[in-house]
Amino acid sequence: MQPGSRRPVRTGRGAAVAAAVLLTAAAGDPGAHAPTVPLRVATYNIHAGIGEDRVFDLDRTAAALRGLRADVIGLQEVDVHWGARSDFADEARALAGKLDMRVFFAPIYDLDPAAGGAERRRFGVAVLSRHPVPAAENHEITRLSTQTPDPVPAPAPGFAEVVVDVRGVRVRVYTTHLDHRADPSVRAAQVADMLGVLAADRGPKVLVGDFNAEATAPELAPLWERLRDAAPDGGGTYPAAGPVKRIDLVTVSPGVRVTGARTVATEASDHRPVVADLRIPRRGR
Repeated sequence: MQPGSRRPVRTGRGAAVAAAVLLTAAAGDPGAHAPTVPLRVATYNIHAGIGEDRVFDLDRTAAALRGLRADVIGLQEVDVHWGARSDFADEARALAGKLDMRVFFAPIYDLDPAAGGAERRRFGVAVLSRHPVPAAENHEITRLSTQTPDPVPAPAPGFAEVVVDVRGVRVRVYTTHLDHRADPSVRAAQVADMLGVLAADRGPKVLVGDFNAEATAPELAPLWERLRDAAPDGGGTYPAAGPVKRIDLVTVSPGVRVTGARTVATEASDHRPVVADLRIPRRGR
């Protein structure tokens, strides 16, 4: 994508990727007063545009996203010509258009069309950005398919990484959707896979998504050796009408300062979004 373009990002799986956003600087951190740039990030499982009332309304989803006033938003459960539940819409492009943002869509599933001549049926995660996105990549992590009988854990795409250019500072932003099953073993493998991707990248990083586990879950423990939870007191995110769990997280790498974070009350999905205000160092670590 050329700087200033409003078109969706179209890059190959092997494309280079750069950028991220992270962490709250502790009091007394010598980097706390270093030059930084502001970045507001958010994460939202949009439930394919279906609200708590079970009504599909992508305009309502867009209004909820617009209200976050975020610069970069990680989305989960995004339909692209998937089916009747979302009116066969390309939700990634539609939301980008409604919000005047750039978009990168990373499918988890890419299936044959339901009828001849129709578009391919795709479902996955996406990243919306107000800032230029010089590169993006759809990484594989371990998954247990919901689309095949008797699935076994295997590598599959749907872990999105984008490089966001924030006033000349490159930040890597990742969005994920981890396994929903009670057995934590697949999520544990996914955490290890994600950390492997992050370890290969330099500079400030932000990892957001629907983790389908609370921050205290044992399978998420390895994350906290490398990242920080940006909104530990932000409030529950699921279910949206009366949250009892905080499973939607914004996490940041060392050197990124969190100046504020909160969960936002809305019933445009079955999850609530989380938004965090960050300060990104001009010189990455």
